[in-house]
Amino acid sequence: MEGLIKDLKNILSKKKRIAITTHTNPDGDAIGSSLALFLLFKKMDFDVKVITPNQHPEFLNWVPGCDEIIIYENNQKFAGEIINNSDTIFTLDFNDLKRCGNISENINPNTQNLVMIDHHQSPSNYAKIMFSNPEISSTCELVYIIAEKLGLKKLIDKDIATCIYLGMMTDTGSFQYNGVNGDTHKILSFLLDKGIKQSEIYNNIYNSNTLSKLKILGCAINNLSLIHNKNASYSFLTKEDLNKNDYKKGDSEGIVNYGLTMKNIDFTAIFIEDENEADLIKISFRSKNNFPCDKFAKKYFFGGGHKNAAGGKYEGNIENAILKFKSSLNEFKH
Repeated sequence: MEGLIKDLKNILSKKKRIAITTHTNPDGDAIGSSLALFLLFKKMDFDVKVITPNQHPEFLNWVPGCDEIIIYENNQKFAGEIINNSDTIFTLDFNDLKRCGNISENINPNTQNLVMIDHHQSPSNYAKIMFSNPEISSTCELVYIIAEKLGLKKLIDKDIATCIYLGMMTDTGSFQYNGVNGDTHKILSFLLDKGIKQSEIYNNIYNSNTLSKLKILGCAINNLSLIHNKNASYSFLTKEDLNKNDYKKGDSEGIVNYGLTMKNIDFTAIFIEDENEADLIKISFRSKNNFPCDKFAKKYFFGGGHKNAAGGKYEGNIENAILKFKSSLNEFKH
C-alpha cells in the first residue's frame, strides 16, 4: 500500500478538481465512504464534489454532507460537466465502471486520474491508483486506513467519523460478518472517541421504518420458503407485491437478512422483480458460517460480492429464477 499512498499524495499535492462517485442505488457504505472522503477533502480546501448515479434511500438523508450530493439522473448536464472537468475522480465501493451507470460515459481513464477505493473481489483494471482489498470489511474502513496512511487522521471529526461508522455498520451486518476483526474494533474505538452517537446512527438506519417498508417486509416473510436438506431459505417479491404495498426506494433494504434468522439456516436469498425493467430479477444473497455467497452468485447468477453477502441477477421470470436457484444449490460444491 505504501507505493499507492505515495502516488496518491503526489496527486493530492497539486490541489486539482476532484469528483467522488459511487455505484447505482447507493447503500450505507457507498454514501458513508463518499461523504467521509468529501468532508475530509473539504477540510483540506480542495475543489471537490460528490455525484451519485441516482437517488439514495430516504433513510440516509440525515448523513452529514448528504445535502451536498449531486444526483446525476436528476441533472445529467450539470453533473456530467463536473465529472468531465475533474482532474481526479475517486470511485468508491465498486470496481467496474459499469457499476456507476451513465456516469461512466463522462469518465476518461486516459486523461483523468482515477482512484479506486473498494473492497469487492475481481476488480477491473481501469484506475491509475487501485486501493482494492476484499479482506477489508467495508469501503468506509478502507477510507479510514487510507486517511491514516496519508497522515490525515487528525482531520477526522465527529461528522467524518459518523460517515465512516455508518458504512462499517451497514456493510458488516452490525459487525457480525466474518470480515470484522480486531483492527475493525480498534477503528471503532477511535470513531467512538470522536463523539459519534452509535445508537442514533443505528436507529436512523434500522428503526426508521415506514408503513410501506413494513408491508413489504410482511409480504416477503409470507413468501418465505425453506430448503431443509440444504439448510437454506429463499423469498421473493413480485412487481405486484411492490405496487400493492406502495414500494419506495430502500423499502426492500435488509429484508434478505430475515431468512438467516431461522435455526439451522446458513444461506438465504431474495428474488425481486425489477420495478422498471421487464424480465429482470435482482437477487440478494446472505450466509453465515462457511457458505461462500460470492462464489455461488458469480457461478450461477452473474454476480459477486463477499463471502457472507453478495448480489446477482437473472434475466427471465421469477419462477424460473427460483428453479435455477434450487437446482444450482443441488450441484454447488464448496
